[in-house]
Amino acid sequence: MIHSMTGFAVQTRDLGRVALHLELRSVNSRYLDLAFRINDDLRQAEPALREAITGRLSRGKVEIRFNLQTKDSAPRDLSINAALLEQLRTAQSAIQAALPAAAPLSVGEVLRWPGILADDSLGFDALQPEIGPLIRVALDELVASRRREGEKLAEMIRGRILRMRELVATVQPRVPALVTEYQEKLATRLRDAAATLDEDRIRLEVGLFAQRVDVAEELSRLSTHLDEVERILKAGGSAGKRLDFLMQELNREANTLGSKAMAADMTAVAVELKLAIEQMREQVQNIE
Repeated sequence: MIHSMTGFAVQTRDLGRVALHLELRSVNSRYLDLAFRINDDLRQAEPALREAITGRLSRGKVEIRFNLQTKDSAPRDLSINAALLEQLRTAQSAIQAALPAAAPLSVGEVLRWPGILADDSLGFDALQPEIGPLIRVALDELVASRRREGEKLAEMIRGRILRMRELVATVQPRVPALVTEYQEKLATRLRDAAATLDEDRIRLEVGLFAQRVDVAEELSRLSTHLDEVERILKAGGSAGKRLDFLMQELNREANTLGSKAMAADMTAVAVELKLAIEQMREQVQNIE
């Protein structure tokens, strides 16, 4: 299958008081370029994310947003650190024995004391069993998105190929007649040149004839390149760079055909061929 480099995926795992949120966005790029936007609590997941993405994608600029979302409405477990509370009680008793006028600690002061409330937040080790499956599902969704977009691109390219084959088919039967017509014009010019013994003009006319009669070769190469484009589309895989090279070759042949055009209708065909190639090239830029 042909894959586009444009895709999007988002996955969320509800873990009660918190939720893991992973978002993947990709656009076209010459190479595989990863940009991470990860919460500090999840920074340790970056190597796993990088390994998973590089194992599935070969090209594209991929933005990875991974964060831990806290639900304010979710109930919290307010566990008291009993050991620390006992230490505070012992310290307060010692201070009041030495300073009887000292005010005792209030409940609010005790609760605000660093560490008195046990931390009920999930550490990375607790989250890790959920992170791996989340990454796999998000990547599956991203790849599927890129595949669907790639199918549309391939279909558009096949449509342009069909149109180009139709154009080539209209030109090929005309080539012998155009060559004959041009030969007659050349013969007339050569007779005029010979009458005046203008050897430079004779050489010029012969050279122009040699350039213009050989359009069958360009038409043949165009058909060969179109066959190769279709073969690559059918084979699938990472085809973007190969298709981009073929677009350059197709454009080269269309330019040569236009420069050798012996009639206005052939010039029009060359222009339409170049337009179709440019439309394909724009889409090829998005193929992985």
